[in-house]
Amino acid sequence: MDSFISKIRNLDAYPKINEDFYSRTLSGGVITVASSIIMTLLFISELRLYLHAVTETKLVVDTSRGETLRINFDITFPSLACSILSVDAMDISGEQHLDIRHDIIKKRIDALGNVIETRKEGIGAPTIDRPLQRHGGRLEHNETYCGSCYGAEGSDDHCCNTCEDVREAYRKKGWALTNPDEIDQCKREGFLEKVKLEEGEGCNMYGFLEVNKVAGNFHFAPGKSFQQSNVHVHDLLTFQKDSYNISHKINRLTYGEYFPGVVNPLDGVTWTQETPHGMYQYFIKVVPTIYTDVSGHTIQSNQFSVTEHFKGADVGRFQSIPGVFFFYDLSPIKVTFTEQHVSFLHFLTNVCAIVGGVFTVSGILDSFIYHGQKAIKKKMELGKFS
Repeated sequence: MDSFISKIRNLDAYPKINEDFYSRTLSGGVITVASSIIMTLLFISELRLYLHAVTETKLVVDTSRGETLRINFDITFPSLACSILSVDAMDISGEQHLDIRHDIIKKRIDALGNVIETRKEGIGAPTIDRPLQRHGGRLEHNETYCGSCYGAEGSDDHCCNTCEDVREAYRKKGWALTNPDEIDQCKREGFLEKVKLEEGEGCNMYGFLEVNKVAGNFHFAPGKSFQQSNVHVHDLLTFQKDSYNISHKINRLTYGEYFPGVVNPLDGVTWTQETPHGMYQYFIKVVPTIYTDVSGHTIQSNQFSVTEHFKGADVGRFQSIPGVFFFYDLSPIKVTFTEQHVSFLHFLTNVCAIVGGVFTVSGILDSFIYHGQKAIKKKMELGKFS
């Protein structure tokens, strides 16, 4: 047994030195204090990294198919009235959503930005006072109202009971409504009067769009839109105005849900129009993103980058639709962010590396100073140091 213990003792890699042979120096004390402080600071830093989650970033090819893209927006137009402002969306597959109204709220605002009215629909409900029937006569008490669509009927039993119905029927036919006062429903509802009443007002429009996950665009522009000879146009003659001020402020624009660390470059952006006519364009590159937090909850969202361009027009005539256009394209690369904690073994390894590294370096430094001092002292005693 004693021989076994003796063999184990011989394996000791840390032989002990008798205290009688210790030589303590001032420089050694200073280095010990400094190295202890450094070790403590590095340990605290490593402990903070261990207690807090770290985010790992990866780039992978986006192989998802058949998904939709949610676009959340909140945009203020200080010089465009809500009654003339509409939003359209279309993509490269040919799908179009014109004059979108669902999931969108409009707020009428005054010149100071104060809210006048909040509404979802157009410019108000009709006031029926013996309106003109489709057959040409006036509505009698025992009749059901069926207004004329003025040649834009989709079927024999199609009725247009409001000015909005007539405008929609004209839009589907690809016709422009040049003079609303010639339409009984619009004249009765005071369409132009209400548009003129809102002149000088602004509009805050917010909500969301659900579109196909392919390249496309959505835009905010005055007038109802329709297709004419395969060209997307807006009916601007209805409002009888010479110019449209498309100055705007983007309060919020996101492609998908919020996740920690996301930066939306257009939030809070303001642009002021200085020319009579024009189209403002944003070209957006959307990057699909997956964020997984430390608890395993996953958020499917997107980030984006953007460039801007203003397309002007000659005075007196429109070469392009006045409005704010957002053209977006999707990146084939998907970014994944994964939150995770550092393992305890990794933390322990780093702590050991800190303690051992600082201890070794401080020992080398102390030995260098100690032997240097001894060499200088010896030379001084021999009178060789100058």
